[in-house]
Amino acid sequence: MSEFGDRRHRSRERALELLYETAMKGRPARVVLDELPVPPDDYAVRLIEAVNEHEARAHELISEFSLDWPLERMALIDRLVLTLATSELLMPDAPPTAVVLDEAVELAKTYSTEASPSFVNGVLSSIVDELTAS
Repeated sequence: MSEFGDRRHRSRERALELLYETAMKGRPARVVLDELPVPPDDYAVRLIEAVNEHEARAHELISEFSLDWPLERMALIDRLVLTLATSELLMPDAPPTAVVLDEAVELAKTYSTEASPSFVNGVLSSIVDELTAS
């Protein structure tokens, strides 16, 4: 992985950690960000802002393509990884689709269950098909 790719990977990990903290505390992401003693890097902040902006659309897409897994029954990390990746895909200057999908699968491998990477990949692949068709 290039130095740029490695930095982006760490940004995605940090964004996922902060989204998890936000979910666990039931607090807005902006409040959690503002209370950090050391702010995260710019791309992590952009990802969190993208989630704030696109969360409703991301959840709509995830719900549509996560057959038999409503959002409220989905493992929290899986839901956060899917929301993060979908929001990143919806950014106007989104990285290449393959990069976003690969990174989401890697996050699922690292932070979730054994079945999560294939679940995340399947749902995101369907979301990408939907986004490219419209």
